[in-house]
Amino acid sequence: MAKLNPEPIRDPQTDHLLTPQNCAIVLIDFQPGQYATVRSTTRAEIDLGAITLAKLAHAYRIPTVVSTVAVGMGVNQPTVPELTNELPGVIEIDRTGVNSWEDADFRAAVEATGRKKMIMAGLWTEVCLAFPALDMLNEGYEVYPVIDAVGGVSPVTHQTAITRMVQAGAHPVTSLALGCELMRNWARSDADLYRVIINDYFHRKRRIDDIVG
Repeated sequence: MAKLNPEPIRDPQTDHLLTPQNCAIVLIDFQPGQYATVRSTTRAEIDLGAITLAKLAHAYRIPTVVSTVAVGMGVNQPTVPELTNELPGVIEIDRTGVNSWEDADFRAAVEATGRKKMIMAGLWTEVCLAFPALDMLNEGYEVYPVIDAVGGVSPVTHQTAITRMVQAGAHPVTSLALGCELMRNWARSDADLYRVIINDYFHRKRRIDDIVG
């Protein structure tokens, strides 16, 4: 007999897995200057994951914090439009320091989400992602770095930062797996939210593969 109904939904607030109701998303320093110095992967591969993450944030109405560095100082440009276009209404929090957790406005925005599970991505992996992730782990947050949405100045610095975060207690995830974790069941009424996103992901991935191939 065909199964057409979803399994019962676990409490989305207390579920040990990620749900739209128990997590928040943090995007740090997705700015042109940071992209330009990444060498662990390509910008296209970073955007494949980062845009997917932004689409998930918007589709599932997950509280989202976006931060930049040194825009007000006239040194850097704002977040790239490929991400901000997916996050209407989200205001960027500019900083002067490399560690966003040391910025009072950033900390206040994170705390205002009321969530303890933080899905995080940032450029570079070894600085703008790792430093606040380590601080937030120390403050009792659960941190989930989205590995396919980030990059470092070299493969070594990127991988070393991941190792450091994991050793400190972070839980690495990837963008499509995160989407499955949020969606959870294809028979749920909101599964089409993820169907649209996963189809977009593979459409964009085919374009990348065609260019590389």
